[in-house]
Amino acid sequence: MLPSFVVVVSERDPVAPRVAEEWGVPEATGEMLDGAPFRRLGSQAWVVKRPVLHVHDERLDLRLPMALRERGVTLVFPSVHRSERNVECLTVHPLGNLGPSAEVGGRARTLVPTDPRRMANALRRLDERAASHEVPVTYESTHHGPELDLPAFFVEIGFGNRPGPSTATVRALADTIPEIEADPSDRVAVGIGGGHYAPHFTDLALKRRWAFGHLVSRHALEVLDATTARAAWDGTPGAEGVLYARADDENHRAIRGLGPRLRDADAPARRRADAVTGASRSGAGT
Repeated sequence: MLPSFVVVVSERDPVAPRVAEEWGVPEATGEMLDGAPFRRLGSQAWVVKRPVLHVHDERLDLRLPMALRERGVTLVFPSVHRSERNVECLTVHPLGNLGPSAEVGGRARTLVPTDPRRMANALRRLDERAASHEVPVTYESTHHGPELDLPAFFVEIGFGNRPGPSTATVRALADTIPEIEADPSDRVAVGIGGGHYAPHFTDLALKRRWAFGHLVSRHALEVLDATTARAAWDGTPGAEGVLYARADDENHRAIRGLGPRLRDADAPARRRADAVTGASRSGAGT
């Protein structure tokens, strides 16, 4: 049976191989990618290893077996999270470059399709597992490559000034990834405004039935053009409208008429073990 998503393990990343070690050597599927076998990771996922750095594995989707491309599988990339402030955290984020720079892979003003419901599910599962370790879990706004035509997102460990990721955070990612699923009860939206770590949208996804696709930070609004804004909408399948971190974020000229304005309370509440604070979710990261 074909998977719903494929986990891509970059052997050059300091986190991804550690996560893959937790899975051992799963059963081979018989399919290959550039000589590397796809292996089964639970009932919904396959995993494959890549010798290149994931942020520069441009157009990887075109190298996949045709059956996976036709199915429209989502690509999930476990990765290190680096930030100016060396934040220790677990993050989930969509891909693409909202402005004229493409320093960390991908192409300028080019976005990758998202998988909002699986992203929200990954965020929630990580939040449940990280609660006892006091590691903040957060969305990040849309940023960096690679450029792809299939839906994709990163799930990351930021380990700050430590020499490597903790055993607890590695296990949290390793346990979460095979379980990721799309919850059809989530309402889907594009998120506009707020900081790079999207605290408002993180809290909404954890406390309510919101699933976000592209997330455009307030900083990115400074360089956003109307074409890229439209790509954020088009790259969020199932989007019902736009949620804003604060009222004045709606006034940017590039996003006028992007989609119906939604309100935080338009999605039902959900149960959650702990409230996520925004205190650790500031500054820029990858």
